[in-house]
Amino acid sequence: MFEEEVEPEFEIFSALLFNSLKAITFMFFISFALINKPADEGKVDPKAEMMITVGWADNNPDDVDTYVMDPAGNVVWYNQREGGLMHLDRDDRGMFKDVILFNDREVINPLNQEIVSFRGLEDGEYVVNVVHYIANGTDPLPVSVKVEKLNPTVRVVYYETLELRGTGDEQTAVRFTLKGDDVVNLNNVPKSLVEQTRSGSKGRGAAQPQGMIDPGTGQPVADQ
Repeated sequence: MFEEEVEPEFEIFSALLFNSLKAITFMFFISFALINKPADEGKVDPKAEMMITVGWADNNPDDVDTYVMDPAGNVVWYNQREGGLMHLDRDDRGMFKDVILFNDREVINPLNQEIVSFRGLEDGEYVVNVVHYIANGTDPLPVSVKVEKLNPTVRVVYYETLELRGTGDEQTAVRFTLKGDDVVNLNNVPKSLVEQTRSGSKGRGAAQPQGMIDPGTGQPVADQ
């Protein structure tokens, strides 16, 4: 009775074009959302405001320790890895148990390095000491100490190489004062932090081993 009305070709084309545009727009939105924002060159993790790095020769079995004191009197070291706004991120004991997991195998890590980071800054004086906890020879051990202020830009405020001269040798690498964004009054007037931390301490710091040590076992080796 009634003839089927034929939809104009123009309307069919318009509907297809509209649906195609919607699909393209959706795919563009998804692709844009998945694109990672390029990292800014030189951008520093805002969780760290300053960093202290202490290093000595790779594959050297000597054990060097880092002590840092903040203006409030908190001291971070291997037996107290967190104090105030400071944290000892890496405690390196020379070659003793210095292994990393690689392809499901333990391999020796040759790098000798200790790192202390500051999550925040407090005005006042900081003291950075290095201690030759265990020496495996008689020659002086060169140890580099670097202090960096990371924000708003990376700035090296101190870098020097010291010579530690045997088991128990403690040296003040640097003392500096923070005043807002400024680092002032850099000096190396000696101040022992070992004595300050020994009272009531337990564990590795309770007694200083003397002489040579086996890097595989961490035990002292009797003199021949």
